[in-house]
Amino acid sequence: MAEIHQTAMVEDGAILGEGVKIGPYAHIGKDVKLGAGTTIGQGAIVDGHTTIGENCQIFPYALIGMKTQDLKYIEGSTSFVEIGNRTVIREFTTVHLGTKDGEKTIIGDDCLIMAYCHAAHGVIIGNHVIMSNNAQLAGDVHVDDYAIIGGMAGTHQFTHIGRHSMVGGMAKVRQDVPPYMLCDMVDGYLKAVGPNVVGLTRRGFSKEVIQALKEAFRFLYRDGLNRSQALDRVANDVRAAALYYLGSAANDPDALARSVRLDPKGKYASYAEFHRASILVKSADAAERRKAVELLLGLAFGKESQFSEEALYLAAVQ
Repeated sequence: MAEIHQTAMVEDGAILGEGVKIGPYAHIGKDVKLGAGTTIGQGAIVDGHTTIGENCQIFPYALIGMKTQDLKYIEGSTSFVEIGNRTVIREFTTVHLGTKDGEKTIIGDDCLIMAYCHAAHGVIIGNHVIMSNNAQLAGDVHVDDYAIIGGMAGTHQFTHIGRHSMVGGMAKVRQDVPPYMLCDMVDGYLKAVGPNVVGLTRRGFSKEVIQALKEAFRFLYRDGLNRSQALDRVANDVRAAALYYLGSAANDPDALARSVRLDPKGKYASYAEFHRASILVKSADAAERRKAVELLLGLAFGKESQFSEEALYLAAVQ
């Protein structure tokens, strides 16, 4: 059964799993669901339509499931917060509900969200993500699995932080962060400074894959090529191309499918589209190779170079 401190307030209707512990002066709202083994620290508030998984730790004075700060919110709308299993949320962190009816703010499994962080309405955080102290995510930001965000970094709304990437402390993130890359402030701008070698090594990526990433990085950011030229070089370089249709797939089968951007609204490729692109990247046709590599890299940031959802769907089913 749950262990509730005598000074805590748990509203009627809240669902508490086996072994849940509620600390002194904590407040649990009527629409909250807490998984087995989760602990809520002193003075923490969990409210709204919030679901927290098993064996999570919510530290003192964290606020989860509070009304969004988005001025477009209409009173009476029903939105949600969903947090996975074994996630740790430290002191004074805030996680807000969505803005529109049905919108969810989501944090995955095994995340560490350090003190004073903020996840605004509609944020989606994957699994094994680390946010250092005072990292701030504006509305509708997507953070993929194993990403690390440095302390006091601010992330603009609608941006996407790629899988296995790292953002340096005090960074100002105004555009998407490429998967697998380390990004930091250089001369006042956020720039990719190289592959996230330490993080990739810790995750078990092979030396060959990391070397291929270094080559791809050089083509894209260091050789003075425009994007089309850089993608051509990647597509025609066996070692770099191997990263995308062999290397990463062997190390982490779903990494590429989740990192491919279909359009500026944040839709992502399915496994069918990834499979299609992995075939095209070996095509003898240069235009097809260029298209495939652009998809696989997930680096097509500008609207003029986006492929429409309909075009990708037709390519996937052919």
